[in-house]
Amino acid sequence: MFPFRTILFPTDLSANSRAALKYAAAFAQNGNGRVVLFNVQNSKVPANLMSLPDEVLHEQNNQWLLPLKAEAQNFLADPYFENVEVEAAIVDGEPPAEIARATIEHQIDLVTVVARGRKGLSRAFGVSISEEIIAESNCAVLAIRPPQRDFVDWHNGQAEFRLRRILLATNFRPSSVAATSLATQLANHVGAELHAVYVIGDYFQQISAMFPEGGLATLTKLRGYVEERMAHLARSDGSRARTHVVEGRPYEEIVQIAARTDIDLIVIGTAVHNSLFGGTPVLGSEIERVIRNAPCPVLCVPAARVLTPLPAFVTQAVPT
Repeated sequence: MFPFRTILFPTDLSANSRAALKYAAAFAQNGNGRVVLFNVQNSKVPANLMSLPDEVLHEQNNQWLLPLKAEAQNFLADPYFENVEVEAAIVDGEPPAEIARATIEHQIDLVTVVARGRKGLSRAFGVSISEEIIAESNCAVLAIRPPQRDFVDWHNGQAEFRLRRILLATNFRPSSVAATSLATQLANHVGAELHAVYVIGDYFQQISAMFPEGGLATLTKLRGYVEERMAHLARSDGSRARTHVVEGRPYEEIVQIAARTDIDLIVIGTAVHNSLFGGTPVLGSEIERVIRNAPCPVLCVPAARVLTPLPAFVTQAVPT
């Protein structure tokens, strides 16, 4: 049903991260796939920690690894994993970079993260860390921020998806192509209502006020262009897509529509930007605010970097 077979579940091994475990197990079970439970530490960890006998760790004076191993084993024994293939990988390094590397090494289709908590993955999962993971990921990332609307139920060890309404946030730029394809495919697979929203930024109104002649004409053309593209999107989805063209602050309008129409999942394309101070790439501020304020999980789809066995994603490089 879903184009996700191999799921990466980054965890700090705290109770808070179990919200993402639930989704990872559900998608893996539905796709007859597997879950890679992934933990990053800031101290050297043996590559074969999970298979090392406890006696060896005692002999190596690595007693601090014993509770870490026990916590990982406790997560592996979670009831949600009862009918799911799951393995654990514990590494050392910086969480965003190691997780990005793991998506390639394990051929990951989806990452599930919790976007709340204290900073530092080896201690707890912070919002800033989860956003760095989304920015650096080579595949789709499902961001969960409890408490939110939940679209996964479990009955007798079986996952049940309750995706009734999906909201696609689009700007018709190349960065939203992959997200549009995936949102449409997911809606068709589960029979969900597909809602598409385009937000005309409030800065256009400011331009119109400052430059009435040119600004108003530009705003009028943009409105016409957006309405035309939205109509085409609705027709291409078999006339089932419901479209929303609004004006204001993008993240506020997206969050408000999601809350007002009881959306179960927001799908949004991500295009990363270079940090103002150099270093790691960052998400746009509007996407960050959508993730932090959404009433439901947010599926972040990177622009054309995702590979999947189903034709839901663009597999060729798209300019941003």
